[in-house]
Amino acid sequence: MGKDKDNDAELFRQMMAGVKPLSAEERVAPPTPRASAKPRQTPARPPSNAGFAIREHVPDVAPEEALFFARSGLQTRLLHRLKRGELRPEARLDLHGLTIAEAGAQLMDFLGQSQIQGLRCVCVVHGKGHRSAEGRPVLKAQINQWLRDMPEVLAFATTLPKDGGAGAMYILLRRQ
Repeated sequence: MGKDKDNDAELFRQMMAGVKPLSAEERVAPPTPRASAKPRQTPARPPSNAGFAIREHVPDVAPEEALFFARSGLQTRLLHRLKRGELRPEARLDLHGLTIAEAGAQLMDFLGQSQIQGLRCVCVVHGKGHRSAEGRPVLKAQINQWLRDMPEVLAFATTLPKDGGAGAMYILLRRQ
């Protein structure tokens, strides 16, 4: 284990070799927030152990590849209904044109809010990656992995063509 830490530290030093700290003049202090008359009420967010850590090594997926995942113990009939689009999405999120980090943040927020609202099935549009710089569906591959790692996601399946086809997913959420 000590060897891994040494390798990580050396790799970090190599990656940071050309980085220079900002001078004091270049730093901008954030504006001081004004106090509001009423404290803001924020709904409790469901816990998530996974987050949306960007993974460098995710299994490649093809643009037209149909994806499916289900946790064990789910009813077969429910999974068939999800795959056939019979569980109509109660909310939709379109992630076209976003970076992986932006998409991850929006996805986490969307799924958290959907679960708080008691939604059972939602649709996320990730695209097929035809216009990505890598020429492959990078966002689709990341989302495929993120959703598998999120305990609040019970299952997901590629949507029917009318809902986005291979560029979108139906997601079945755990009830709170």
